[in-house]
Amino acid sequence: MQTYATKQRKVLLAFLEEHPDELFSVKDIAAALAGEGISQSAVYRNVADMEEEGKLQRVTKDGTRTIFYRYADDEECKKHLHLSCFKCGRTYHMEEPVTDELIRTVAKSSDFEVDSHTTVLYGVCRACRTREEDHGTKEKAKK
Repeated sequence: MQTYATKQRKVLLAFLEEHPDELFSVKDIAAALAGEGISQSAVYRNVADMEEEGKLQRVTKDGTRTIFYRYADDEECKKHLHLSCFKCGRTYHMEEPVTDELIRTVAKSSDFEVDSHTTVLYGVCRACRTREEDHGTKEKAKK
């Protein structure tokens, strides 16, 4: 597939490269780039092409039907498994030694090759767990 490096695509790519571990819906991207003269339909077209090229990864969040995208074309990013928080949507890189060990363990025990570039483990990050714990403590104090 041949893609053209239009001004809109360059602006979109620059925005996504600046936010590699964040999730954005098409509406989020269009709103962030509204001052750049990029329409929502142009964002849709480019996001679809970039996903097909492997530059973006499609992600869903628990409790929503909205599709989010994460920039996934960073070479450093390709070396890690990813951890994605159900609550805030933030994506974290699993440390490389841990990623390597997990991939080796899965390969050996299950005779299965893991694609680290596209693999995401879902859960709840420390910050969200702390907020929940703090909220629970405050609720108990009210009673």
